[in-house]
Amino acid sequence: MSDSLTPTPPPSSSVFSDERQMAMIIYILFLVGFPTFHVATIVGLVLAYVNRDGAPQWLRSHYTLQIRTFWIGLLYFFVACACLFILIGVPMLVAVSVWYVVRCALGISRLLKNEAYPTPESWVL
Repeated sequence: MSDSLTPTPPPSSSVFSDERQMAMIIYILFLVGFPTFHVATIVGLVLAYVNRDGAPQWLRSHYTLQIRTFWIGLLYFFVACACLFILIGVPMLVAVSVWYVVRCALGISRLLKNEAYPTPESWVL
């Protein structure tokens, strides 16, 4: 019997068979834990660090984006909190919140299209 006649097993239908799943879980953890940099966000950060090295290049860009979103967001948050005393901190906190959510939303959008994030090391978007 030739190899071309050998049936191939159907692709796994498991939810966990798609390599994008972990990146999506991390985006969700970031958004769920966002309001207070809660435990969910820390768990997401650890998962991003753990999964980044073994991921394909296009997916590695998402993990890099997630890691940098956490650290840059934390920096922006502390700067905004420090500015609360001069009253500009409130609009800065709003801006940081919008930046964080938009950055995660753009990442999810690219992830669903199986595209690499074009500028994962950017400080803006």
